Amino acid sequence: MTMDRDRRHILVSMCGAAAYAAWPALARGQSRWPDHPIQLLIPYPPGGSTDLVARPLAAKLNDALGQPIVMDYKPGAGGILASQALVRAKPDGQTFIMVLAAHAINQSLYSKLPYDTRRDFAPVSLVANLPLLVCASASLKANSIQEVIAYARANPGKLTFGSAGNGNTSHLAPSLFCSMTGIKMLHIPYKGSAPMVNAMLGGEVDMTFDSASTSLPHVQSGRLRPLAVTSEQRLSILPEVPTMKEAGVDNFVVNGWYAVLAPADTPQTIRDRLSQDIARIVKQPDFKRQLEGMGYQLVGSSPQALDTHIGREIERWATVVESAGVKLD
Repeated sequence: MTMDRDRRHILVSMCGAAAYAAWPALARGQSRWPDHPIQLLIPYPPGGSTDLVARPLAAKLNDALGQPIVMDYKPGAGGILASQALVRAKPDGQTFIMVLAAHAINQSLYSKLPYDTRRDFAPVSLVANLPLLVCASASLKANSIQEVIAYARANPGKLTFGSAGNGNTSHLAPSLFCSMTGIKMLHIPYKGSAPMVNAMLGGEVDMTFDSASTSLPHVQSGRLRPLAVTSEQRLSILPEVPTMKEAGVDNFVVNGWYAVLAPADTPQTIRDRLSQDIARIVKQPDFKRQLEGMGYQLVGSSPQALDTHIGREIERWATVVESAGVKLD
C-alpha cells in the first residue's frame, strides 16, 4: 500500500511538473497573436471617408501589432457584401472589418439580411464619429438650405442627390430631410463616397449629404458649395457653415461613425488587445491632428461601449427608416 501511494505521488508530481512546464509555452502561444498579416475588410471603394480613417489607423496598428494590416476592399450593397465576408471568416483574430452607420441602418432598411447584425459580429472599438456636410454642385442655383427647399417645392422630383450607396447615411439623411421638409428629390446611388463626389464635381447630381472629410477639400477649393452641417454645433474647420438647425431645419442631427468589428466568437482577449491599441492610437498627436483636421471626432471605445452604441443606433435608425418611408430589398 505504501509503495502504491508513493507511485501515485510520483505520477501526480510528474503530471504537475509537465503541466507547469507547458504553461509558459501556452502563454507564449497566446501572446504570439498576431503571427501573420491581418485582413481589414473595407465595405467601400478606396478614396472615401472610410479609407481616410482606415489607412492611417492601419499604419499605426502595423507598428503596434508587429504585423501588416492588409486593406481588403469589398464595396457593394451598402456594406452587406463586406459584412457577409467577415461572417464567413474564421474567428481567429486575423480578420476584422471597419463598418459605418450603415451597419446599424441595414437592420431595418432591408427586410432580410444574410447575417444577424448583433449575433454574428463581435465589437472591438468605435474609432470615430463624423458629421455630414450638405453640399450643392456649382451648377445648382441655391445658396442656402431654404433656397433648396423652395426650388424642390417648385420643381418636384427634379432635384437630384447622390449617395455612397443604398442604406448609407448619405442616402438616408437626405431621405429624412425630404420627409421633414415635405419635398421630393431623386436619389442616385454610387458605389462609395469617392465616385459620388466625382459625380458632384462633374455636374451629374445637384446635392450630397456627404461625410465632411471627403467633401472638405472640394469645399476649400471652391468646387462645391457648403450649405450646412448635420452636427449639433458648427465644425471648427468650417466655422462659417451653419448647422441644419441654424439653416431652418430643426431636430436634424445626423453623424456618421466608424467602428471595427470581428467575427462572432473571436476571443475576448484579442478584441480587448486591439481595442486598447486603438484607444492609444487615437490619442497620439499626429493621428489626432490628421483626422480632426478632416472633421473626424475621435473616440477609441471599449468593445462593451461599442456594443451599447450599435444597439442604440439600430433602435434610432429603425425609427428614422419608418418615418422616412425608406425600404430596400
